[in-house]
Amino acid sequence: MLELAVVYLAAAIIAVPVAKRLGLGSVLGYLLAGILIGPFLLGLVGDQTDVMHFAEFGVVMMLFLVGLELQPSRLWKLRHSILGLGGLQVTLTTLFIFVICKEVLALQWQTSMAIGLMLALSSTAIVLQSLSEKGWTKQEAGQNAFSVLLFQDIAVIPILALLPLLAFSDTMATVSDHGNLIAHYPVYLQVAVSIAVIAAIILAGKYVSAPLFRYIAETRLREVFTLFALFLVIAIAVIMQKIGLSPALGTFLAGVVLAESDFRHELEVDIEPFKGLLLGLFFIAVGASIDFPLLFEQFSTVVLLVVGLIAIKALVLYLLAVFFKMEGRQKLLFTLALAQGGEFAFVLLSLTSSLHILDPEQTKLTTLVVAISMLMAPLLLMIYDKMLSNTNNTQAEFDKPENIEATSSVIIAGYGRFGQIIGRLLSAQGYHLSILDHSPSQIEMVKRFVTTVHYGDAARKDLLDASGAEEAKLLVIAIDDADKILEIAVMAKKHYPNLAIVARAIDRGHAYELMKLGVTSFKRETFDSALNLGVEALTLLGNSQETSERAGKLFAEHDEESMQLLIDLWGDDHTYGIAVKQRMEVLKQVLTNDLKEQDKINTCHEGDCDEDTKTNKVNL
Repeated sequence: MLELAVVYLAAAIIAVPVAKRLGLGSVLGYLLAGILIGPFLLGLVGDQTDVMHFAEFGVVMMLFLVGLELQPSRLWKLRHSILGLGGLQVTLTTLFIFVICKEVLALQWQTSMAIGLMLALSSTAIVLQSLSEKGWTKQEAGQNAFSVLLFQDIAVIPILALLPLLAFSDTMATVSDHGNLIAHYPVYLQVAVSIAVIAAIILAGKYVSAPLFRYIAETRLREVFTLFALFLVIAIAVIMQKIGLSPALGTFLAGVVLAESDFRHELEVDIEPFKGLLLGLFFIAVGASIDFPLLFEQFSTVVLLVVGLIAIKALVLYLLAVFFKMEGRQKLLFTLALAQGGEFAFVLLSLTSSLHILDPEQTKLTTLVVAISMLMAPLLLMIYDKMLSNTNNTQAEFDKPENIEATSSVIIAGYGRFGQIIGRLLSAQGYHLSILDHSPSQIEMVKRFVTTVHYGDAARKDLLDASGAEEAKLLVIAIDDADKILEIAVMAKKHYPNLAIVARAIDRGHAYELMKLGVTSFKRETFDSALNLGVEALTLLGNSQETSERAGKLFAEHDEESMQLLIDLWGDDHTYGIAVKQRMEVLKQVLTNDLKEQDKINTCHEGDCDEDTKTNKVNL
């Protein structure tokens, strides 16, 4: 084992830095390292089946970390793309491949269906790792790709249940349950146990984890916290496996629940190195498992099948991207990111082989096609990065901290159309500004007006430190990325408790998230302009200027009050919808009563007015 460890580590140390320097990315570097040491080239390692099973735990850890980045409210927002986009991708890809296998390749329908189900899945490990490296996970294509991958991971569970029904003979008794403790229970009881376990994980994460984390943290032993973090992930994975569910799904749910924990960042730091090592081992195992003798023996067939698989998946993905109205290049990024086979295909292939749905030759050929398509995945993204993406390797590096001008007054993060208005106002009042912006083109434009703007990401603590965050009085977050605004706010709240924060809120939901972080000074970017235009509309409809402005003022006060009252209901669409309707009725009543009161005041005479009306008139 030590000798094998030396081989794997040496291959990674040599291949990955070279691949990174050549602009190929770490994923392709690991794959090439696996090809190099595999049994079909240097022959330093043998069969990769056991290694693959062990390394797949890296995918489990990765989904746990992905879950930590997703608060439940944000996951709820993705529900339509998860079910709609993900469900259509799996269904349509399976049908396309099924028809081609059955009608063109003349395979039996059971075999065709099994191959369609397996090849509909994409590589969670490669896609998320590659998108993360390139910084594309927050883009529209990255979010949608994640939604599809999450649905695919969930879909593996019913696919595993469906495959035995496709067996040509009664082989179900010979299939291992992989330690499933509830496999012999009736279906309804299995479902009940599964739901109960998932509910227990969610409740434990919400109510039990915090005291446990505090208890572990009080030991002030970093290694104990790391041990507990590993124990948490492994224990959940084992529990899910014992009830026949996906370990990756279980750890993902646990991550989502813990996303609001005060110890989220510590968990990320402790798990990240293990995730990286295991994923690297997984990619090496994929590269080493490529059957080169079979590839050379059936070269034209394999190439045709790989190209066909990528083309079919790309066609389905692009059509879905158009249907779901993704923007410009995001359609292409989404298509290229998911147009490959996935690691779960290897799991399903072992089951179809034991069920005799695929014969040994078909199993080997399918394994080879999946492995090569996974090898092609980072290459496709590299082509996109080089030829089409604005985010390429020629992009300038952030300014170094020592070159950033510090301030003791105001730091502005983001100097676009929103930030410039604030900056010009504060600068005109004599305040010294330190400005950070992450857009090179925006900085070039601003330089024409002789304003010093530094190129940097305000979510980086070293750059905020260099800007003077320790001494500054105010941080203005004026960028146009909702997630980045929250990221900066969280970091500033944690490291600079004395720094006041005012923030740009993209919409109402974003404003609620800022409020939950304790950022109470914010402005929704369209609210004031829309309200002013509404006041103008009332005036054009025949109302007096005074009446229109008073209605606008009451509306703004009511809206601010509603946000404070409804913040705890945000995320529950049904309850929130009912509450909003109730508040709308209250608003109508407030405006109606105010109009009546103004009419009384405007029409009465001193001698005819009652005391209440006189008082209201004086106050008005």
